[in-house]
Amino acid sequence: MGTGGAERLSALVMTVGLAISACSRTESPAPAVTTHMRVTPAPASGAVAAIVRDALSGAAAEKRTLVVYVGADWCEPCQKFHRAAEGGELDTVFPSLTMLEFDLDRDAKRLAAAGYVSKYIPLFALPTQDGTASGKQIEGVTKGEGAVAYIAPRLKRLLAE
Repeated sequence: MGTGGAERLSALVMTVGLAISACSRTESPAPAVTTHMRVTPAPASGAVAAIVRDALSGAAAEKRTLVVYVGADWCEPCQKFHRAAEGGELDTVFPSLTMLEFDLDRDAKRLAAAGYVSKYIPLFALPTQDGTASGKQIEGVTKGEGAVAYIAPRLKRLLAE
């Protein structure tokens, strides 16, 4: 084959290659479906309503439900529930739940400014679209080994509202 034949063959191969690559599509992988409960720490500063509003937007984009959770380091039921959530023990019960976690001792004033108040903790509250408290909430729990088992059905009922 002469030089001209090799060039024509090369051009033909390139044309066929481009045609094939133009016909094939590269599909983006489907977004990963998360089927576990998430605990997301809230920032240590900023307006609670704005933080919750941003978290609501992110949760909606991922087809998740957001609950505002208020606990404290010294609260034994809060510790038990947090460990159960982080350890995956509640994933089957709340596979698409995201808890936006606030600390009562650090955040009490700014939580109150957004309407998230309670007599007892832990507090689980449903937010409105503007990030303020809706008034739909559960609070408090018994201490001891049964704390998580006591909270889970109550939280499930709250989410069903």
